[in-house]
Amino acid sequence: MSGDFSGKRVLLTGGSRGIGRATVLEFAKRGANVAFTYASSAESAEAVRVEAETYGVTAMAIQSDVSDFEAAKALVASVKEAFGGIDVLVNNAGIVRDKLILQMTESDWDEVMQTNLKGVFNITKHVAGVMVKQRKGRIVNIGSISGVAGFVGQTNYSASKAALGGFTKALSNELGRRNVTCVTLALGVVETDMTSGLPVEYLAKMVERVALRRPASTAEIARIIVNFASEEMEYVNGQVVLVDGGTGI
Repeated sequence: MSGDFSGKRVLLTGGSRGIGRATVLEFAKRGANVAFTYASSAESAEAVRVEAETYGVTAMAIQSDVSDFEAAKALVASVKEAFGGIDVLVNNAGIVRDKLILQMTESDWDEVMQTNLKGVFNITKHVAGVMVKQRKGRIVNIGSISGVAGFVGQTNYSASKAALGGFTKALSNELGRRNVTCVTLALGVVETDMTSGLPVEYLAKMVERVALRRPASTAEIARIIVNFASEEMEYVNGQVVLVDGGTGI
């Protein structure tokens, strides 16, 4: 699979670090112009933008809160104006507020839902309008194995990621006739800042459940995301695809 993205226009949320950063760079390496959002770290975002442009493409780093409907509308409008359209959307921005439900606060629940679920709606709604007019587009939502299996201490996170499955199936039925497709990738254990903060024993137990007996690197996950965003994969539509190294759930 060549996965050539020369001249393609990509919008990715949460691109300043981890999986998002690796995916921005993978798209750029394959010739795509990439706009990505970041929440707070302007310095990290600028470093990603500069590195992406070493591949001879245009990269844009935009500070934006995906949970803000009007901010999402303005973001999409600015990317469309700069690039002339949007061919690929990757909904990657996400947060965790892990606690057992007896300790979980209302704000722990609301913050996760606002970013992980409402944020996907906010961005996708406005991008969908662009793609429908183009009569072509590819949407990739970044889900989690937690949304399939349900992990202890993650009722909020698991619920937000599980909801992406229904969102993806309904959206694919709405937009498929306009040649706009959508998938969710349910990721397993990945080496990121998020997982590095987990207790060592807990992380070890998670890895033990993976058939490959190791976490994924952000670079290999980025390659998978970009491949699923390619035209070669567009007939994979409306699905939640497990990308977990063979995790027993």
